[in-house]
Amino acid sequence: MFLGDSITQGWGDRLAAAFPGVKVANRGIGGDTTRGVLIRVQEDVIALDPSAVVLLIGTNDLADGAAPEIITGNLKLIIAALKQHDAEMPIVLCQVFPSAGSQRRPVESIKELNALYLAAVRDDPQIIYLETWPLFADAEGDAIAAEFPDLLHPNDRGYAKWAAALRPILATLGFLETEPDTFTPEEGFVSLFNGRDLTGWGYRPTSEADKQSARNWQARDPNAAAWPFVTEAANFDGLTESPDGRFAAIHDRLVVKTPPAYRLVRQLWTTREFSGNYILKLEFRATPNADSGIYVGGPQLQCRDYLLAGPYKELKNYRSQDWNEIEVTVRNGVARCTCNGELLEAEFKVPAGPIGLEGDRGQMEYRRIRLKPLP
Repeated sequence: MFLGDSITQGWGDRLAAAFPGVKVANRGIGGDTTRGVLIRVQEDVIALDPSAVVLLIGTNDLADGAAPEIITGNLKLIIAALKQHDAEMPIVLCQVFPSAGSQRRPVESIKELNALYLAAVRDDPQIIYLETWPLFADAEGDAIAAEFPDLLHPNDRGYAKWAAALRPILATLGFLETEPDTFTPEEGFVSLFNGRDLTGWGYRPTSEADKQSARNWQARDPNAAAWPFVTEAANFDGLTESPDGRFAAIHDRLVVKTPPAYRLVRQLWTTREFSGNYILKLEFRATPNADSGIYVGGPQLQCRDYLLAGPYKELKNYRSQDWNEIEVTVRNGVARCTCNGELLEAEFKVPAGPIGLEGDRGQMEYRRIRLKPLP
């Protein structure tokens, strides 16, 4: 179920085409507001008993002069009604898209509303908060004119970006990409992830350096979720999901799920350690502005939605919300790291140790994780 105003309604025939094989219903109404959705949620949404809801609403409230606090209050009531109907139904909450002051939707008002939305759903495991504002904002924070010709409604290009942002989430929820991955590692490579469960992976005790990083982070943002320290090593052999639900094996993908706390640092490690020379290859896919990392023997190579989250914002071959390949070649304790063939780091110092994956912000997926020892 796609629920919202004219932006949602404007999917038109694109909606079914964007998510082939998924039974979709469009409940977008032009000009609608959070109050309007609240009035019709029972008859228009709940009566159809949806399996999941994608919600985008609030921009027209701003244009009508409603205060962000009132809009957020209505959002809470909409979510409460959906949760009362089904306490397990996933709700994907999209940030209000950028627009423009000329459309009575100034940047600061939209930013304030999105911040209140996040505060309203933080720590709610039923809500998946999707960062669609930075996906469409230009350098000034207004809508990108090439994707929003009237600075309010997306064109074909804009809808394609929205669909791409949603596909990884719908895949994790089991609506898309359920077929097996037929990939076979190249000669000499050994798979580190079997695609079925987390065998060979687990948690390691939190290092003193990471504990200090956590304290510094908490000092800067007292509202941030506490960094969960690990005191004893844990092995996840045979488990399809880590006990805290942060990491999961889903249809040949190792998924780092969107944390309910918005940001929550967790690190998953191989139970094996690696030394000497080797090549590590893997593919990753990030939701908008997602933040993660790949640990190579211990040091972290930033792995993110690079064009939005950085640090490698000038990459030409990076594919937003699609699969990208990282290759790390380690020789004599120094690694050359590339993404889709483009250089990330030329002299990345790598000690002996395990391979790790970090979860921080947004959803990250990894697949085809493999390693080849070199002479």
